[in-house]
Amino acid sequence: MQPHVRYVKSGDVRLAVSTLGEGHPLVIVSATNSIGIEGLWQIPGIRRNVEQLAEGRKVVLYDGRGVGLSTRDVEDLSGAAAERDLEAVVGDLGMSTVDLLVSTFAGPFAIMFAAHHPDKVRKLILVSTVCRGRDFNPPRELHDLQNLVESNWELYLQTQSLIIFGWTEEGRRWAEGSCSDVNKDAYLRSFADFRQSDVSRLLPQVACPTLVMHWRERQAGISLETSKDLAAAIPDARLLTFSRQRGTLLSGDWDSTLAPVVNFLDESSHRKEQPQLPHGTALILFADIVDSTALTERLGDAAFRAKARDLDSALRTIIQDHAGTPIEGKLLGDGVLAVFTSARQAIETALACGRAGNDGGLPLHLGLHAGDVIREDNNVYGGAVNIASRISGLSVPGEVLVSETVRSLARTSAGVRFEDRGEQALKGIDDPVRVWAVLKEPSRLSRTEGGSPPKEGSQRVKD
Repeated sequence: MQPHVRYVKSGDVRLAVSTLGEGHPLVIVSATNSIGIEGLWQIPGIRRNVEQLAEGRKVVLYDGRGVGLSTRDVEDLSGAAAERDLEAVVGDLGMSTVDLLVSTFAGPFAIMFAAHHPDKVRKLILVSTVCRGRDFNPPRELHDLQNLVESNWELYLQTQSLIIFGWTEEGRRWAEGSCSDVNKDAYLRSFADFRQSDVSRLLPQVACPTLVMHWRERQAGISLETSKDLAAAIPDARLLTFSRQRGTLLSGDWDSTLAPVVNFLDESSHRKEQPQLPHGTALILFADIVDSTALTERLGDAAFRAKARDLDSALRTIIQDHAGTPIEGKLLGDGVLAVFTSARQAIETALACGRAGNDGGLPLHLGLHAGDVIREDNNVYGGAVNIASRISGLSVPGEVLVSETVRSLARTSAGVRFEDRGEQALKGIDDPVRVWAVLKEPSRLSRTEGGSPPKEGSQRVKD
């Protein structure tokens, strides 16, 4: 089987992508030190193993920015850019979740992706990689080659390949592919970014089952203690050590290297079941970042996206901690849609989300409505969703607005009161909707020792 190559856009960069087989996707994550799709396919052992992997799943190969058939002349070679490329490849597959197979230099940005997109990654395999670039210590044989980098780049790549694979036909072919596919400038700049990377704080946020594979031979440049620490910091991870004298995981002996990967992928997932999206009536929370266009212009696209991803992760956690369900199809980078079965929990969530937005420097418009929803796959639809969106657009930054329906349902919710904002005409909605602002209930001290009474037209929620 010869892989068919197509292109996916990641900003201004074209990424070459190839898929093989059918079933649940296994994305083999690319880094700038790896040869591209065409080079991999010229190595018989790798080709044979990839074809065997594809017998039970869809194997996805892609060339990262600066590599192989992808755009070679690129400015941004940071881990954040590589994460965006992975996001583009995964998004183009049109599947709700994927599995990721990751090695060495790709580790930090793949961990970022798994932490930032917990609903997208079903299982994660980390092969001889790190969460901090400084934990990678090239073995002496490779370290001694550094003088060749500037003086003779091709000789450096060829010698490196033969050290990794040995003086074999596979090593010769990998050397040829490296000289063709690996861009010197991209390699050096991305490696410098890798050495500075540290995503250790994100490890507790990796929610999927994870297999950490440690190559015992010293050529890997990663200590067993480093792999143990990596596995210990990920909540649902296990460690597997394996022995391989030469080559890469994809070129290794099937029984000792790739068979454990397949066994892990084929196990029934033991991650916690996500709450089912409600049929019929639901409490709907809609949140949007205030003036995201202006913020992007002021902060720059990369800085804004990084802050937005951090906030997105925080909002998901808040929603799930309050028994809500974030809707996969509506997580757009600058907003979030979630549904609840409890008005109290929905209001508490909205207030907590507002605080998280303010703390993160990305204030939110927040709106709540209750009504019938239609469930379809991992999404919800209906007029009630549109009303929640319109209500959120009326709020000032950080404020939570709710419809009359939500206020009525929340009569037993303690700790807040509602201020009447009157009937509002909502775009695309025929009848006006009465809207209320959620206010924190004044403390007992302020009410009994000179505190101001509630404004006229506001209503306390009864305990």
